[in-house]
Amino acid sequence: MIIHLYRHGFEAADALADALGRPLSADEGLTTEPGGTVVAYWDQLDRYTDESRYWTTPEWAQHLADPLVEHPFAAAPDGSRRAILHLYVRLHPLDRELSPAEWSEVGHRLARTAGLAPPGDEWSCRWVAVRDKANRMDLIGNLIRLDGAWATTPRRLAEALEAEARRIEADLLLHTGHPSVQEKAPAAIRPTAASPARAPAATSPLAGILNQLAAEQAGPIAAVRQLVEQVGRQAAALPGHETAAAGRDLFWAARRLHGVQDQLGQIAARLAPAPPAPGPAPVLPRTSTPAASVRR
Repeated sequence: MIIHLYRHGFEAADALADALGRPLSADEGLTTEPGGTVVAYWDQLDRYTDESRYWTTPEWAQHLADPLVEHPFAAAPDGSRRAILHLYVRLHPLDRELSPAEWSEVGHRLARTAGLAPPGDEWSCRWVAVRDKANRMDLIGNLIRLDGAWATTPRRLAEALEAEARRIEADLLLHTGHPSVQEKAPAAIRPTAASPARAPAATSPLAGILNQLAAEQAGPIAAVRQLVEQVGRQAAALPGHETAAAGRDLFWAARRLHGVQDQLGQIAARLAPAPPAPGPAPVLPRTSTPAASVRR
């Protein structure tokens, strides 16, 4: 997962047009409904939209830019009025496809990290996360809070976002955002004369039980995980902010169950008996060459 952070600007319209890859148009609308382009958003949005949560792209841009007009004296500590924060996250080419609920979770976590959405803060910033490409999501926010104060962002924002990206990768079992840095598995330990094979045969039954629990598709944990994913999809498809949040939490729980499966598989591999060391090669008897016949 690679995050590209743009400098703060004045124009939310430019940021949204860049996220969509095309000019904004009054003939095109975006919605927060399941499967829509807006995959995550600030928790006060329902106060400004109707039940369909459908706005044209210029209306979305205007909504994000409004705090600059409503609070003309708000400014950053250095006096700047460049309030529009825009970043986008791109998945590794080998990553699996994320579900809408997982994309929503990524958007909320990055918004919290950037200081746009402090937990439990009812005066937080306006922000939305849009996804118009399969492996990319853009986050656009206004650093002017509802109370007119400037948002508190991490002193080293880029480093904070990078650290959060690494945590998201670990939680969602994704590839690292730096393909040039690859972690190699430790080499297998071979038994020597001073170090005999460490896994006795008695551990084999335990390894078998753990392998059954860790089975990717047919094990009991897999059945629970698949049921949780199914309920999460049903919750995410229902209208309302609470059901959408429940869908995100259920998909998050399913990912943790998948992590449990993976951990059990690793433990089973450690408990499995090592294959017996090959014995010495048999020594074949040497055949003598017949003596040459003696002429008399």
